[in-house]
Amino acid sequence: MTSAEIIQAAFRVWGREFYLDTSLSQVALELGVSKSALFRHFRNKDALLDAMMGNFFDDFAGYIGKKYEKFRNGGDIFTLIRIIAEYYAQNVYAFIFSLTKLYDPRFCKLNLGEELRSRGVDIAGFHGIIGKNYQLNPMIMYMVFTTITFYMAIFHKQCKSFENPPSEEAKSEGIDAIVAIVERGLGYADEQAALDYSELEYRLADTLDDIEDDPLLRAVAGAVADAGPWKASMEQVARRSGLSKSSLYGHFKNKQDMLRQLFMTEFMRIIDFARQGMDHSSLPVERLYLGIFSIAMYLRSKPDILVAMDWVRTRRLDLRMNKEELMAIGGGEGGPPREFNRLFEGIIDIPGDERDRRRVSHWILFLIINILMRPGGKERVWNEDVRSLYRFLILGVKGFAT
Repeated sequence: MTSAEIIQAAFRVWGREFYLDTSLSQVALELGVSKSALFRHFRNKDALLDAMMGNFFDDFAGYIGKKYEKFRNGGDIFTLIRIIAEYYAQNVYAFIFSLTKLYDPRFCKLNLGEELRSRGVDIAGFHGIIGKNYQLNPMIMYMVFTTITFYMAIFHKQCKSFENPPSEEAKSEGIDAIVAIVERGLGYADEQAALDYSELEYRLADTLDDIEDDPLLRAVAGAVADAGPWKASMEQVARRSGLSKSSLYGHFKNKQDMLRQLFMTEFMRIIDFARQGMDHSSLPVERLYLGIFSIAMYLRSKPDILVAMDWVRTRRLDLRMNKEELMAIGGGEGGPPREFNRLFEGIIDIPGDERDRRRVSHWILFLIINILMRPGGKERVWNEDVRSLYRFLILGVKGFAT
């Protein structure tokens, strides 16, 4: 048994569980060896995770590096998108690792560009080529990669990639769909992005006063923000709320009910707040922007709720979450509650079936949480960023062509 075999086993076993519960015992069981045998290679779980991070960057940079000549010789942003999507389409465990662990507090301070550059892939060269045709600042590029992540999760869920590797035909179709959504967004016309943003935002200036607060649910959100929904305990909530643990049972049946109430209540409040904002106009494109801006305002005003919802950003794209976990954090399979999926109903007119239209609301929420949760985002996201998000949603990167 080699260190490489242990690393690959860890990718498989922890990836299947979406990194919700990681232990060396699980890896040992996967390999059919004793736990003590692993200590000859890795002194503890953190050492193995560090090795997995290095392995991920080695593999990713190796794949990107092989394709770099194709990109440099006439490539553009869509060539890069296709390369990244190809890598994740054929490496579901690498995809799950990047989705969960690259956001981990232990790793999120990594300089991703430097990690790749040290392995021979110069991101600055990519930006130089892309910049010839598009004005894509770092936040817009962040939205591009976030969109790849969102739709790649849907691809792997539909293909049931844990059971069987996707076929070449499925991968080709999935990658084409991801490139199309990044390229054109929702497919609106350019003039539909020409809104009077300042005037629309002014209409919502006083609505923050209408945001409701519940001290007990705030305590739950704080516990979830610190520990995540699967490790947050009623003891933590009791300490934060100043109540005894026994008195919490007067409000919640159990931990699952506590989490369900938090997420369902906050989702419904977000929906109500967004609808109030959307009611300030009768024009579909203005209503869409007002809804997006309202959601961003709401989450900026509630930092603990934002961090709690960040678990929705990563973990609710889970490909294998069981029914109990889904019920615990509210909503249907693979996304927020159905009411949220209908938030922009009648506003967004896109081709496809009902499921495609429902995904748009989830994609919007995913993007908003991502730009707010990126390093420094809670402090740095301003109205201009939300305007860029709207433009990207309706036009894709073509909305930023030079």
